[in-house]
Amino acid sequence: MEIELWWLLALPLFFGLGWVAARIDIRHVIRESRALPRSYFKGLNFLLNEQPDKAIEAFIEAARIDPETIELHFALGSLFRRRGETDRAIRVHQNLVERDGTQTQLSDKQRLHALSELGQDYLKAGLLDRAEEIFLKLRGTARDEEALRALIEIYQQEKEWAKAIAVAEALPDHADHMWQKEIAEFHCELASSELLHGRTAEARWQLAEALKVNRKCVRATLLEGEAAVAAGDIDAAIEAWKRIEQQSPVYLSLAAEKLMEAHRQAGRAEQGLQLLRGYLERHPSLDLLDAAFRAELEHGGPESAYQLVRAELKRNPTLLGLDKLLEAQVLVAPPERRGELELVKNLIHNHTRRVARYRCDHCGFKARQFHWRCPACGKWETYPPKRTEEFDLMP
Repeated sequence: MEIELWWLLALPLFFGLGWVAARIDIRHVIRESRALPRSYFKGLNFLLNEQPDKAIEAFIEAARIDPETIELHFALGSLFRRRGETDRAIRVHQNLVERDGTQTQLSDKQRLHALSELGQDYLKAGLLDRAEEIFLKLRGTARDEEALRALIEIYQQEKEWAKAIAVAEALPDHADHMWQKEIAEFHCELASSELLHGRTAEARWQLAEALKVNRKCVRATLLEGEAAVAAGDIDAAIEAWKRIEQQSPVYLSLAAEKLMEAHRQAGRAEQGLQLLRGYLERHPSLDLLDAAFRAELEHGGPESAYQLVRAELKRNPTLLGLDKLLEAQVLVAPPERRGELELVKNLIHNHTRRVARYRCDHCGFKARQFHWRCPACGKWETYPPKRTEEFDLMP
Protein backbone atom coordinates (compact mmCIF):
# COMPACT_ATOMS: atom_id res chain seq x y z
CA MET A 1 0.00 0.00 0.00
CA GLU A 2 1.55 3.30 -1.12
CA ILE A 3 1.69 6.31 1.23
CA GLU A 4 0.87 9.65 -0.34
CA LEU A 5 3.55 12.35 -0.16
CA TRP A 6 1.36 14.85 1.72
CA TRP A 7 1.03 12.44 4.67
CA LEU A 8 4.78 12.47 5.08
CA LEU A 9 4.72 16.25 5.21
CA ALA A 10 1.75 16.35 7.65
CA LEU A 11 3.18 13.98 10.27
CA PRO A 12 5.93 16.36 11.50
CA LEU A 13 3.36 19.17 11.59
CA PHE A 14 0.97 17.15 13.82
CA PHE A 15 3.85 16.18 16.10
CA GLY A 16 4.89 19.82 16.45
CA LEU A 17 1.35 20.99 17.26
CA GLY A 18 1.01 18.27 19.93
CA TRP A 19 4.30 19.30 21.54
CA VAL A 20 3.22 22.96 21.66
CA ALA A 21 -0.16 22.05 23.21
CA ALA A 22 1.53 19.91 25.86
CA ARG A 23 3.92 22.75 26.74
CA ILE A 24 1.00 25.17 27.10
CA ASP A 25 -0.85 22.73 29.44
CA ILE A 26 2.27 22.19 31.54
CA ARG A 27 2.86 25.95 31.86
CA HIS A 28 -0.77 26.43 32.87
CA VAL A 29 -0.50 23.74 35.60
CA ILE A 30 2.78 25.20 36.87
CA ARG A 31 1.34 28.70 36.94
CA GLU A 32 -1.72 27.52 38.91
CA SER A 33 0.34 25.46 41.33
CA ARG A 34 2.65 28.42 42.05
CA ALA A 35 -0.40 30.45 42.98
CA LEU A 36 -1.28 27.98 45.76
CA PRO A 37 0.43 28.24 49.17
CA ARG A 38 3.00 25.55 50.06
CA SER A 39 0.93 24.50 53.08
CA TYR A 40 -1.78 23.31 50.65
CA PHE A 41 0.59 20.71 49.20
CA LYS A 42 1.83 19.81 52.67
CA GLY A 43 -1.76 19.10 53.65
CA LEU A 44 -2.27 16.89 50.60
CA ASN A 45 0.90 15.00 51.46
CA PHE A 46 -0.30 14.42 55.03
CA LEU A 47 -3.65 13.17 53.72
CA LEU A 48 -1.93 10.71 51.40
CA ASN A 49 0.11 9.46 54.34
CA GLU A 50 -3.05 9.07 56.47
CA GLN A 51 -2.12 11.84 58.91
CA PRO A 52 -5.41 13.80 59.14
CA ASP A 53 -4.37 15.82 62.22
CA LYS A 54 -1.35 17.31 60.49
CA ALA A 55 -3.35 17.72 57.26
CA ILE A 56 -5.92 19.85 59.07
CA GLU A 57 -3.26 22.14 60.52
CA ALA A 58 -1.68 22.55 57.08
CA PHE A 59 -5.04 23.32 55.44
CA ILE A 60 -5.91 25.84 58.15
CA GLU A 61 -2.63 27.63 57.39
CA ALA A 62 -3.40 27.51 53.66
CA ALA A 63 -6.88 28.93 54.22
CA ARG A 64 -5.42 31.74 56.35
CA ILE A 65 -2.97 32.68 53.57
CA ASP A 66 -5.58 32.40 50.81
CA PRO A 67 -9.09 32.76 52.28
CA GLU A 68 -10.66 32.79 48.82
CA THR A 69 -9.91 29.09 48.19
CA ILE A 70 -13.45 27.73 48.42
CA GLU A 71 -12.66 24.07 47.71
CA LEU A 72 -10.10 24.15 50.50
CA HIS A 73 -12.81 25.21 52.94
CA PHE A 74 -14.96 22.30 51.81
CA ALA A 75 -12.05 19.92 52.41
CA LEU A 76 -11.47 21.38 55.88
CA GLY A 77 -15.11 21.10 56.86
CA SER A 78 -15.24 17.48 55.71
CA LEU A 79 -12.11 16.63 57.71
CA PHE A 80 -13.46 18.31 60.84
CA ARG A 81 -16.73 16.39 60.62
CA ARG A 82 -14.94 13.08 60.04
CA ARG A 83 -12.89 13.70 63.20
CA GLY A 84 -16.02 14.45 65.21
CA GLU A 85 -15.22 18.18 65.54
CA THR A 86 -18.68 19.16 64.36
CA ASP A 87 -18.56 22.64 65.91
CA ARG A 88 -15.55 23.55 63.75
CA ALA A 89 -17.12 21.95 60.68
CA ILE A 90 -20.28 24.01 61.26
CA ARG A 91 -18.27 27.25 61.49
CA VAL A 92 -16.44 26.48 58.22
CA HIS A 93 -19.62 25.71 56.28
CA GLN A 94 -21.57 28.59 57.86
CA ASN A 95 -18.80 30.91 56.72
CA LEU A 96 -19.24 29.64 53.16
CA VAL A 97 -23.04 29.95 53.22
CA GLU A 98 -22.92 33.50 54.66
CA ARG A 99 -20.30 34.95 52.30
CA ASP A 100 -21.10 38.55 51.44
CA GLY A 101 -20.03 40.90 48.66
CA THR A 102 -16.57 41.54 50.14
CA GLN A 103 -15.63 37.90 49.61
CA THR A 104 -15.45 35.58 46.65
CA GLN A 105 -19.05 34.78 45.72
CA LEU A 106 -20.19 31.17 45.57
CA SER A 107 -21.84 29.82 42.47
CA ASP A 108 -25.33 28.34 42.85
CA LYS A 109 -23.83 24.84 42.77
CA GLN A 110 -21.28 25.71 45.46
CA ARG A 111 -23.92 27.32 47.67
CA LEU A 112 -26.10 24.21 47.50
CA HIS A 113 -23.03 22.10 48.30
CA ALA A 114 -22.26 24.30 51.32
CA LEU A 115 -25.85 24.08 52.57
CA SER A 116 -25.80 20.30 52.20
CA GLU A 117 -22.53 20.01 54.13
CA LEU A 118 -23.90 22.28 56.86
CA GLY A 119 -26.98 20.07 57.13
CA GLN A 120 -24.75 16.99 57.48
CA ASP A 121 -22.80 18.78 60.23
CA TYR A 122 -25.99 19.50 62.17
CA LEU A 123 -27.17 15.92 61.65
CA LYS A 124 -23.95 14.45 63.02
CA ALA A 125 -24.00 16.89 65.95
CA GLY A 126 -27.54 15.75 66.84
CA LEU A 127 -29.08 19.17 66.10
CA LEU A 128 -31.96 17.55 64.25
CA ASP A 129 -34.24 20.60 64.08
CA ARG A 130 -31.53 22.69 62.40
CA ALA A 131 -30.60 19.83 60.07
CA GLU A 132 -34.26 19.41 59.10
CA GLU A 133 -34.53 23.15 58.33
CA ILE A 134 -31.48 22.98 56.04
CA PHE A 135 -32.62 19.90 54.12
CA LEU A 136 -36.14 21.27 53.68
CA LYS A 137 -34.51 24.28 51.97
CA LEU A 138 -32.75 21.87 49.60
CA ARG A 139 -36.03 20.28 48.46
CA GLY A 140 -36.69 20.90 44.79
CA THR A 141 -33.05 21.77 44.05
CA ALA A 142 -30.32 19.77 42.33
CA ARG A 143 -29.72 18.11 45.71
CA ASP A 144 -33.33 17.08 46.22
CA GLU A 145 -32.68 13.32 46.46
CA GLU A 146 -29.84 13.86 48.92
CA ALA A 147 -32.14 16.05 51.02
CA LEU A 148 -34.87 13.40 51.00
CA ARG A 149 -32.50 10.70 52.24
CA ALA A 150 -31.25 12.97 55.04
CA LEU A 151 -34.81 13.86 56.04
CA ILE A 152 -35.71 10.15 56.27
CA GLU A 153 -32.79 9.66 58.64
CA ILE A 154 -33.87 12.66 60.75
CA TYR A 155 -37.48 11.47 61.01
CA GLN A 156 -36.37 7.98 61.98
CA GLN A 157 -34.29 9.40 64.81
CA GLU A 158 -37.22 11.55 65.91
CA LYS A 159 -39.65 8.61 65.48
CA GLU A 160 -41.79 10.77 63.19
CA TRP A 161 -42.92 7.74 61.19
CA ALA A 162 -45.70 9.43 59.20
CA LYS A 163 -43.27 12.11 57.99
CA ALA A 164 -40.69 9.42 57.17
CA ILE A 165 -43.27 7.59 55.02
CA ALA A 166 -44.23 10.78 53.17
CA VAL A 167 -40.59 11.63 52.41
CA ALA A 168 -39.71 8.06 51.35
CA GLU A 169 -42.67 8.00 48.97
CA ALA A 170 -41.41 11.27 47.43
CA LEU A 171 -38.13 9.65 46.35
CA PRO A 172 -37.52 9.36 42.58
CA ASP A 173 -38.70 6.20 40.82
CA HIS A 174 -35.16 4.79 40.64
CA ALA A 175 -34.75 5.05 44.43
CA ASP A 176 -38.14 4.51 46.04
CA HIS A 177 -38.11 0.72 45.51
CA MET A 178 -34.96 0.54 47.64
CA TRP A 179 -36.97 1.81 50.62
CA GLN A 180 -39.88 -0.66 50.46
CA LYS A 181 -38.64 -2.62 53.47
CA GLU A 182 -38.16 0.59 55.48
CA ILE A 183 -41.55 2.06 54.53
CA ALA A 184 -43.25 -1.15 55.63
CA GLU A 185 -41.39 -0.94 58.95
CA PHE A 186 -42.51 2.68 59.39
CA HIS A 187 -46.13 1.53 58.99
CA CYS A 188 -45.46 -1.24 61.54
CA GLU A 189 -44.16 1.33 64.03
CA LEU A 190 -47.37 3.32 63.61
CA ALA A 191 -49.44 0.12 63.94
CA SER A 192 -47.64 -0.79 67.19
CA SER A 193 -48.50 2.61 68.61
CA GLU A 194 -52.15 2.26 67.57
CA LEU A 195 -52.36 -1.20 69.20
CA LEU A 196 -50.80 0.17 72.36
CA HIS A 197 -53.57 2.76 72.58
CA GLY A 198 -56.31 0.24 71.79
CA ARG A 199 -57.06 1.56 68.29
CA THR A 200 -57.30 -1.81 66.53
CA ALA A 201 -58.99 -0.57 63.33
CA GLU A 202 -56.30 2.07 62.74
CA ALA A 203 -53.59 -0.50 63.45
CA ARG A 204 -55.06 -2.90 60.89
CA TRP A 205 -55.11 -0.14 58.26
CA GLN A 206 -51.42 0.57 58.86
CA LEU A 207 -50.58 -3.14 58.63
CA ALA A 208 -52.49 -3.47 55.36
CA GLU A 209 -50.44 -0.58 53.99
CA ALA A 210 -47.22 -2.24 55.20
CA LEU A 211 -48.06 -5.51 53.42
CA LYS A 212 -49.10 -3.58 50.32
CA VAL A 213 -45.62 -2.06 50.17
CA ASN A 214 -43.77 -5.25 51.17
CA ARG A 215 -45.82 -8.46 51.12
CA LYS A 216 -42.94 -10.31 52.84
CA CYS A 217 -42.97 -8.05 55.90
CA VAL A 218 -43.04 -10.62 58.70
CA ARG A 219 -43.40 -7.98 61.38
CA ALA A 220 -46.67 -6.79 59.84
CA THR A 221 -47.99 -10.37 59.90
CA LEU A 222 -46.96 -10.79 63.54
CA LEU A 223 -48.79 -7.57 64.42
CA GLU A 224 -51.81 -8.69 62.37
CA GLY A 225 -52.10 -11.65 64.70
CA GLU A 226 -51.84 -9.40 67.75
CA ALA A 227 -54.56 -7.13 66.33
CA ALA A 228 -56.80 -10.17 65.80
CA VAL A 229 -56.25 -11.30 69.40
CA ALA A 230 -57.08 -7.77 70.61
CA ALA A 231 -60.33 -8.00 68.61
CA GLY A 232 -61.11 -11.41 70.15
CA ASP A 233 -60.61 -13.38 66.92
CA ILE A 234 -58.21 -16.15 67.99
CA ASP A 235 -58.64 -18.23 64.81
CA ALA A 236 -57.71 -15.23 62.62
CA ALA A 237 -54.61 -14.67 64.76
CA ILE A 238 -53.52 -18.30 64.34
CA GLU A 239 -54.01 -18.14 60.57
CA ALA A 240 -52.02 -14.90 60.38
CA TRP A 241 -49.07 -16.33 62.31
CA LYS A 242 -49.10 -19.55 60.27
CA ARG A 243 -48.56 -17.45 57.11
CA ILE A 244 -45.05 -16.62 58.34
CA GLU A 245 -43.88 -20.03 57.12
CA GLN A 246 -44.57 -18.87 53.55
CA GLN A 247 -43.10 -15.40 54.09
CA SER A 248 -39.83 -16.35 55.80
CA PRO A 249 -39.73 -19.51 57.96
CA VAL A 250 -36.64 -18.33 59.85
CA TYR A 251 -38.95 -15.94 61.75
CA LEU A 252 -41.28 -18.70 62.99
CA SER A 253 -39.51 -18.69 66.34
CA LEU A 254 -40.90 -15.17 66.97
CA ALA A 255 -44.46 -16.46 66.60
CA ALA A 256 -44.03 -19.86 68.29
CA GLU A 257 -45.07 -18.87 71.82
CA LYS A 258 -47.89 -16.68 70.47
CA LEU A 259 -49.21 -19.61 68.45
CA MET A 260 -49.07 -21.94 71.43
CA GLU A 261 -50.87 -19.46 73.67
CA ALA A 262 -53.56 -18.91 71.02
CA HIS A 263 -54.16 -22.65 70.72
CA ARG A 264 -54.42 -22.89 74.52
CA GLN A 265 -57.07 -20.15 74.56
CA ALA A 266 -58.95 -21.96 71.80
CA GLY A 267 -58.80 -25.23 73.77
CA ARG A 268 -56.57 -26.90 71.18
CA ALA A 269 -53.25 -27.15 73.04
CA GLU A 270 -52.34 -30.55 71.56
CA GLN A 271 -52.88 -29.22 68.04
CA GLY A 272 -50.62 -26.26 68.82
CA LEU A 273 -47.95 -28.59 70.18
CA GLN A 274 -48.09 -30.70 67.02
CA LEU A 275 -47.72 -27.54 64.95
CA LEU A 276 -44.56 -26.51 66.84
CA ARG A 277 -43.10 -30.00 66.48
CA GLY A 278 -43.64 -29.85 62.72
CA TYR A 279 -42.04 -26.40 62.48
CA LEU A 280 -39.04 -27.60 64.51
CA GLU A 281 -38.56 -30.58 62.22
CA ARG A 282 -38.82 -28.54 59.00
CA HIS A 283 -37.11 -25.33 60.14
CA PRO A 284 -34.87 -26.11 63.13
CA SER A 285 -33.61 -23.21 65.24
CA LEU A 286 -32.53 -22.79 68.84
CA ASP A 287 -35.29 -20.31 69.69
CA LEU A 288 -37.93 -22.58 68.13
CA LEU A 289 -36.52 -25.49 70.13
CA ASP A 290 -36.84 -23.45 73.31
CA ALA A 291 -40.50 -22.62 72.58
CA ALA A 292 -41.31 -26.25 71.69
CA PHE A 293 -39.49 -27.46 74.83
CA ARG A 294 -41.54 -25.17 77.09
CA ALA A 295 -44.78 -26.25 75.44
CA GLU A 296 -43.86 -29.92 75.64
CA LEU A 297 -42.85 -29.57 79.28
CA GLU A 298 -46.20 -28.00 80.15
CA HIS A 299 -48.44 -30.39 78.23
CA GLY A 300 -46.44 -33.60 77.92
CA GLY A 301 -44.34 -33.53 81.08
CA PRO A 302 -40.57 -33.66 81.77
CA GLU A 303 -39.97 -37.02 80.08
CA SER A 304 -41.67 -35.92 76.86
CA ALA A 305 -39.72 -32.64 76.87
CA TYR A 306 -36.48 -34.56 77.43
CA GLN A 307 -37.17 -36.87 74.47
CA LEU A 308 -37.95 -33.88 72.23
CA VAL A 309 -34.67 -32.11 73.05
CA ARG A 310 -32.67 -35.34 72.82
CA ALA A 311 -33.99 -36.08 69.33
CA GLU A 312 -33.35 -32.51 68.17
CA LEU A 313 -29.81 -32.52 69.57
CA LYS A 314 -29.05 -35.65 67.57
CA ARG A 315 -30.22 -33.90 64.39
CA ASN A 316 -28.56 -30.54 65.13
CA PRO A 317 -25.81 -30.78 67.78
CA THR A 318 -25.13 -27.38 69.40
CA LEU A 319 -23.93 -26.17 72.78
CA LEU A 320 -27.17 -24.29 73.30
CA GLY A 321 -29.05 -27.50 72.51
CA LEU A 322 -26.88 -29.34 75.01
CA ASP A 323 -27.72 -26.69 77.61
CA LYS A 324 -31.41 -27.32 76.96
CA LEU A 325 -30.88 -31.12 77.16
CA LEU A 326 -29.17 -30.78 80.54
CA GLU A 327 -32.10 -28.68 81.74
CA ALA A 328 -34.45 -31.47 80.69
CA GLN A 329 -32.24 -34.14 82.29
CA VAL A 330 -32.30 -32.31 85.62
CA LEU A 331 -36.09 -32.51 85.55
CA VAL A 332 -36.23 -36.28 84.93
CA ALA A 333 -33.15 -37.36 86.93
CA PRO A 334 -33.47 -39.02 90.37
CA PRO A 335 -32.86 -36.66 93.31
CA GLU A 336 -29.39 -38.12 94.09
CA ARG A 337 -28.10 -37.21 90.58
CA ARG A 338 -29.60 -33.74 90.28
CA GLY A 339 -26.78 -32.01 92.16
CA GLU A 340 -24.02 -33.05 89.74
CA LEU A 341 -26.26 -32.48 86.72
CA GLU A 342 -27.00 -28.97 87.97
CA LEU A 343 -23.26 -28.35 88.28
CA VAL A 344 -22.58 -29.47 84.69
CA LYS A 345 -25.58 -27.53 83.43
CA ASN A 346 -24.40 -24.30 85.10
CA LEU A 347 -20.90 -24.69 83.61
CA ILE A 348 -22.33 -25.18 80.11
CA HIS A 349 -24.83 -22.37 80.59
CA ASN A 350 -22.12 -19.87 81.59
CA HIS A 351 -20.21 -20.75 78.43
CA THR A 352 -23.21 -20.65 76.08
CA ARG A 353 -24.19 -17.15 77.21
CA ARG A 354 -21.46 -15.84 74.88
CA VAL A 355 -22.92 -17.55 71.80
CA ALA A 356 -26.60 -17.06 72.68
CA ARG A 357 -26.74 -13.67 70.95
CA TYR A 358 -28.20 -12.16 67.81
CA ARG A 359 -25.86 -10.55 65.29
CA CYS A 360 -26.54 -7.76 62.79
CA ASP A 361 -25.77 -8.83 59.21
CA HIS A 362 -24.81 -5.28 58.27
CA CYS A 363 -22.43 -4.12 61.02
CA GLY A 364 -21.90 -7.26 63.13
CA PHE A 365 -23.27 -5.71 66.35
CA LYS A 366 -24.34 -8.41 68.82
CA ALA A 367 -27.27 -8.18 71.19
CA ARG A 368 -28.93 -10.47 73.73
CA GLN A 369 -32.39 -9.68 72.41
CA PHE A 370 -33.86 -9.54 68.91
CA HIS A 371 -34.23 -6.11 67.25
CA TRP A 372 -36.15 -5.13 64.13
CA ARG A 373 -33.77 -2.18 63.77
CA CYS A 374 -30.10 -2.49 64.66
CA PRO A 375 -29.25 -0.22 67.63
CA ALA A 376 -25.75 0.31 66.24
CA CYS A 377 -26.08 1.00 62.49
CA GLY A 378 -29.82 1.81 62.32
CA LYS A 379 -30.56 -0.65 59.49
CA TRP A 380 -33.90 -2.43 59.41
CA GLU A 381 -34.38 -6.22 59.43
CA THR A 382 -30.67 -6.98 59.59
CA TYR A 383 -31.03 -9.18 62.70
CA PRO A 384 -31.91 -12.73 61.60
CA PRO A 385 -33.65 -14.48 64.53
CA LYS A 386 -30.81 -16.96 64.85
CA ARG A 387 -28.16 -17.18 67.53
CA THR A 388 -24.52 -16.60 66.64
CA GLU A 389 -23.68 -20.24 67.31
CA GLU A 390 -26.09 -21.29 64.54
CA PHE A 391 -24.27 -19.05 62.04
CA ASP A 392 -20.89 -20.38 63.18
CA LEU A 393 -22.05 -23.94 62.46
CA MET A 394 -23.31 -23.10 58.96
CA PRO A 395 -21.05 -24.37 56.10
